[in-house]
Amino acid sequence: MKTLVIEKEAIRRNAAVIKEKAGSAAIYAVLTGDACGAGLVDLAKLLREEGIGRFAVSEPEEARQLRKAGFVDEEILMLRSTTDREELEELIDLNVVCTIGSHDTGVALNGLAEARSTVVEAHIQVDTGMGYGGFLATEPEKVLSMYRYLPNVALSGIYTQIHAAGKKGREAAEQLAIFQQVVEAVHAAGFETGTVHAAGSSALMNYEFARLDAVRVGSAFLGRCRRSRGDRLTTVGTGEAAIEEIRWLPKGHTVGNSALVKLKKPTRVAVVPVGYQNGLGVERPRETGLLSFLSAWRRSRRRYLRIGEQKARVIGQIGAIETLVDVTNIKCAPGDIAVFQVDPLYAKGLKRVYR
Repeated sequence: MKTLVIEKEAIRRNAAVIKEKAGSAAIYAVLTGDACGAGLVDLAKLLREEGIGRFAVSEPEEARQLRKAGFVDEEILMLRSTTDREELEELIDLNVVCTIGSHDTGVALNGLAEARSTVVEAHIQVDTGMGYGGFLATEPEKVLSMYRYLPNVALSGIYTQIHAAGKKGREAAEQLAIFQQVVEAVHAAGFETGTVHAAGSSALMNYEFARLDAVRVGSAFLGRCRRSRGDRLTTVGTGEAAIEEIRWLPKGHTVGNSALVKLKKPTRVAVVPVGYQNGLGVERPRETGLLSFLSAWRRSRRRYLRIGEQKARVIGQIGAIETLVDVTNIKCAPGDIAVFQVDPLYAKGLKRVYR
């Protein structure tokens, strides 16, 4: 049995840190990508127990799963602007707060709401430098047209996405200033913006100035956002797999595939049936540059799995479906459990359990 363990107490501790960081700002728990691999419904239920009752998704199916699981009255925000009629119909049926990131989306949503003789709630999305979607901040008149000409859409919020570039926050502050100009233009025209939000996980944890009325948090619940020393987050996501085979290999024997490693002495080797196809050793993209590259290279040279209370060093490269570890000085046998860190987002072929 190969297992992905999600530690409930670790998530609870992270949720407490996030709530403290957010202060008076509302928290949207972002559940995209099956809650970063932690399980959309399971994580939502755990977070609801911790007092978090707003959620954000990127697919109608995710909203449907939440409603089916009993999240009937909770606010669900759709983070992706869409003009697809079937998707919009389903979002309206599920009473989801839609995102309007273009004139076409606004018109399509208003038309469907008018045909149903109803009013649909939505947030405006503003692009301040990420490029993935939203009205350009340099075109506030297009934003204002959404407030003026969509009688069947109740605009209850406006947001942007602050990128995580730059540890000192200069780029984030510049983005936020551009966004605030759009918000001020809406107010100056006599309209209410409702909930104003900009910060995702990394911005919340690193830039206090980015809180605003609400924050959108996903990876931070798993301790998988861009981290800083002493942030008090706990990394969530542990893999377990039973040792498949143990064998002695002689001095000079080679192991590996594309990058061979020649053993310098007789070595007792354990074969663990997990590899990069299961997410072992797979990391999220981080900062670029030589220092970041060297840091990633050093981590790849010092990978360990834990067997009992001891660390077993990975020999050579991690394989696709199997990995070799040195157990020369470790008392173990086939069937014993090897434990390893794995990002739930990339964990594949592992049975997920909450403990």
